[in-house]
Amino acid sequence: MHKRLFTTVLIFFIVINFLNGQKLVNSPYARFNLGTLNQPGSFRSLSMGGIITAMSDNNTISFANPASYTSFDTTSFIFDMGLDLTTLKLTGSDINSFTTTDINFRHILLGFPLSKKIGVAAGLVPFSNGYYYIAEKITQGHPEWNELTGDYISIHKGSGSLTTLFAGTGIEITKNISFGINLNILFGSLKRQNQIELSDYQTTFSLNNVENLNISGFNLDYGIQYRKSLKKNFFVNAGISYMAPKNYSSTHEMLKQRNTVYYYPPYAPDTLASYIFTSTDSTRFPGSLRAGIIFGKKDKFIAGIDYVMTEWSNAKIHGSVPMTGNTRSLMFGIEYIPEKYSNTSFLKRIEYRVGARISDNYLVLNGVQLKEFSLTGGFAIRLKNSISKATVYLDYTRRTGDISRGLHNEEIFSAGLSLNLYDFWFRKRQYD
Repeated sequence: MHKRLFTTVLIFFIVINFLNGQKLVNSPYARFNLGTLNQPGSFRSLSMGGIITAMSDNNTISFANPASYTSFDTTSFIFDMGLDLTTLKLTGSDINSFTTTDINFRHILLGFPLSKKIGVAAGLVPFSNGYYYIAEKITQGHPEWNELTGDYISIHKGSGSLTTLFAGTGIEITKNISFGINLNILFGSLKRQNQIELSDYQTTFSLNNVENLNISGFNLDYGIQYRKSLKKNFFVNAGISYMAPKNYSSTHEMLKQRNTVYYYPPYAPDTLASYIFTSTDSTRFPGSLRAGIIFGKKDKFIAGIDYVMTEWSNAKIHGSVPMTGNTRSLMFGIEYIPEKYSNTSFLKRIEYRVGARISDNYLVLNGVQLKEFSLTGGFAIRLKNSISKATVYLDYTRRTGDISRGLHNEEIFSAGLSLNLYDFWFRKRQYD
């Protein structure tokens, strides 16, 4: 085991303890269902539109299809850690413009082979983000103002997130076919708070309503890949992965209170409603099917396409009626390397990537299902005297609703940086 790589990995784990907080990107759409969902993948696949199902590489962990783990080199070890910076801009009929920015952890991945035909991988990736903060002052002249309540401030806050911890293995069945399975452990909580603070606080009650949803459980996803080498270093890969619908354990807590400036009955602060209920079948995540194909030339280029469908209309969310619809996503991506092993040109060794994604969002609000369109890109720089890489990922996503029905649009700009570290951890030294 190389001390240099071990020290680097250890430092990353220490740093992540400080950086692994919630992403504070303020999207009002995070108020609903499970929050805003994250696109799965390493920065390599995300910069190519999100294609991942047929990807199979000796230093890339394509965790959306565990059959890919058989491509790890014997005696190697792969560690991949990424951070991303996201800026979100809101536009709508009643919004001139609003921008929010935050940086946070994106993923930690590791993989290595157990034998020539068996590979394993594990990682920690975000599933959804529930952060938002919305405050509005209602005064005379506002459509929602009335004489009974007078002026007041409406505040809506959300926090928390859901995270997936996975571990899986891939087995080579034949020379061209591999099969894999992942164990996915989902955990996390979403907290939502709604406050009404009336300006006439001496003769009125203000309201505070807090809800917590804790979710935990596990599921399995399965994958298969077919890899075929062609003449002149060309190749073609095809892959399919599937995750079945699954019930998760969940606890829904609700606390509704009235607040006043007085401390004694009958006008003292009081709890109007409170309950805690735990269930094993009140939260249900839908099944999801992915299929993809890539064509390329070894060490030169890759072009691929992925298609994903998820039956979100069958979802259940503890404590609320899901506002969800089935989603379909189509992803395209290309990677090009001018001359991977060039000794004369640094630019020729860079891996260039572009992609696009067209997809439905799982949210259905006011009878409208949100839509998303993304343009992606990036590049990877190989570290000196190593197969390890530094990867830069760029993404522009436009999320659209229907302004005429009160739904705003969002423009999301993301930039990520990851280190993909590759080393031989299980090779004996021949000499010192």
